[in-house]
Amino acid sequence: MTTQRITGERITWVNITDPTIHDVAWLRRNYPFFHPLNLEDMISHIERPKVDDEGDYLFVVMHFPLWDAVTRLSRASEVDFFVGRNFIVTVHDGVLKPLNQLFKASDTHPEERQSLLGKSAGHAFYVMVDNLVDYIFPILYKVDSNIRTLEEGIFDEESGAGIIRDIALVRRDTIALRRIIRQQIPILESVERTKTPVIHEELDEYFGDLLDHIQRARDIIDEDAEIISGISETADRLISHRLNNVIRILTVFSVIMLPLTFISSVLGMNVKFPFDEQHPDSFVVISGVMLLISLVMLFYFRRRKWL
Repeated sequence: MTTQRITGERITWVNITDPTIHDVAWLRRNYPFFHPLNLEDMISHIERPKVDDEGDYLFVVMHFPLWDAVTRLSRASEVDFFVGRNFIVTVHDGVLKPLNQLFKASDTHPEERQSLLGKSAGHAFYVMVDNLVDYIFPILYKVDSNIRTLEEGIFDEESGAGIIRDIALVRRDTIALRRIIRQQIPILESVERTKTPVIHEELDEYFGDLLDHIQRARDIIDEDAEIISGISETADRLISHRLNNVIRILTVFSVIMLPLTFISSVLGMNVKFPFDEQHPDSFVVISGVMLLISLVMLFYFRRRKWL
């Protein structure tokens, strides 16, 4: 557990990473008006995004995407906000760079601390969420880059199973991002509509702009989802077409071999037809007949455009 505090001119920022029951006890002592259910939600790792207006403060749960290079998947990282009149408490797992960088800058540089903590808690909350929303776009741009790579390589016949695996990974990541981003829009809409002293009316325009940003991110990931779905469908059709070509060629060879097998089987019987095995030209004649049949069948397949 790590609990850090920065006190500015007007508000105090309490930053808690990897919360434990000891952090809950500390908050209960220092902020006795915090609702027990909010404190319980704080240590839960599966809490859905939500906004609770408790009168004296706002309790906001939000999720932001975090790229996992090992699994090649964006997973949701939860951030809990307690926003009061003269304080803001953030609870998270410590892996979101924008929040960590913002706290470090405020702790190290007095001008940064004054800019963030010298106004209202609502303004500090806006700045934090704005930085976290901006952090989404580099992840989306990476998805766009992966999609462009897939578009360039989808018609490469040597790509094979590799392109199918890459499409599946990008599609899975797109679905995960879409789910994370879409859940945040109702939260920001609710914050914008909330009529509470914590969020002053002069901040409505700021949160409206923040809502526009997250909606733009949603539009980007929705478009990416449609594109990757089309790429996946195209890849399936290309693979099906290539497979049909292979099956067609194998079928042609099988059909050509059928009469040849029949001739060799008939002539392999112990009967004289049309001459016995002692005839000096028997092998040449039989081979010529087989070759002629093969050529006639190839010519017929060609005329029918089966080849």
